[in-house]
Amino acid sequence: MAREPSPKVCHAEACAIQDCLRRSNYNERRCRAAIDALYACCQKMYEEDPDARAIACPQPELLKLKLEQRAREVVDAELRRTRMA
Repeated sequence: MAREPSPKVCHAEACAIQDCLRRSNYNERRCRAAIDALYACCQKMYEEDPDARAIACPQPELLKLKLEQRAREVVDAELRRTRMA
């Protein structure tokens, strides 16, 4: 039987993302640390109890996919064009 998702687990991390997004004019790139903190919290929860669920966390399979995608991303690198004089 599936458990009811916890509204408290990783709640602070999810709120930190919302606060960051508001402060950064919803630029997700500037909130990478907050997003990573939420995913780390969720990962820890699933490692401690694979059957646990939290409203703030993606399902375990989706979290795994998101972590894999983030590991492959080069988020901080930007292509900058230089002006030729």
